[in-house]
Amino acid sequence: MSTPPFSRPGAVDLSALKRPATAPAAGSAPGGAASGGGAYVVDLNEQNFQQEVQGSVNGPVVLVFFSPQAPASVTLANDLTTLSDEFQGRFLLGRVDVAAAQGIAQALQIESVPLVALVMNGQLAPLIQDAAPIEELRELLNQVLQAAVSQGLTGQHQPRSVAPVEEEAEGDEPEVDPRYAPAQDALADGDVDRAVAEYQKLVDANPADTEAAGGLAMAQVLQRTSTVDAAAVRTAAAESPDDVGAATLAADLDLLGGHVDDAFARLIDLVRRTSGDERDAARNHLLGLFAAVGNDDPRVLKGRQNLASALF
Repeated sequence: MSTPPFSRPGAVDLSALKRPATAPAAGSAPGGAASGGGAYVVDLNEQNFQQEVQGSVNGPVVLVFFSPQAPASVTLANDLTTLSDEFQGRFLLGRVDVAAAQGIAQALQIESVPLVALVMNGQLAPLIQDAAPIEELRELLNQVLQAAVSQGLTGQHQPRSVAPVEEEAEGDEPEVDPRYAPAQDALADGDVDRAVAEYQKLVDANPADTEAAGGLAMAQVLQRTSTVDAAAVRTAAAESPDDVGAATLAADLDLLGGHVDDAFARLIDLVRRTSGDERDAARNHLLGLFAAVGNDDPRVLKGRQNLASALF
């Protein structure tokens, strides 16, 4: 099939398509055809599509369009469901049964299925238009996640369902991953440059490692602020609030001083006021601070919502 016209930049606005829900609720098997939902899967309809697309400022959202009348597309949806659990929230899978969610299919001009598309930072583009073996899908997703990390998108989606977890025996201590020991030792020694280098090795080896990406982000905050005059930075930011360099460095100092909400608010306001390269620089710096604080932190979740409002 020809490439669908996903040319509109920014958010995909389906607000005009709201009508009584006809698609299955999130978490059920889409169209009664694809297999049961995984922890990082949501079934999309006209009511929840826009909200889930906006979640792409947190991490990539992969959309699979299928139909029960096209068995190959159902197999593809099932394989992507399996991979969504394997990648543990590094992307969210949105499943669209084009027979049940006709409004979405019409709005995006989906001519045939299967079709897999990617949404990052509210921008939607097609990935593949044919069924592919699960090994090829896994490699494609690895490439997608590498591209996301290169754009500063290191967030992790929260599970939509949680599997039972065995309780740890009393007295058990959490295991420490030895991969992070060299970077943590460097920080303990006060060698920030070495810590950055060690975390960078981990990220280069596995761009989807969100813990390493978070450690790298925090080490880079320490590195950027290690030799600055805090008073001079804050004065520069106050005198030139639209200066991206001054504002981002001031946000770093806010973060290190424990004023996390202030750091986020400073950069979100800057995103609202700027455009082009300056806006991208402010947004990317903010995403780095999100990673440094931790994706499960309530302040980060709130910050991502506010960033989405500023972008859209």
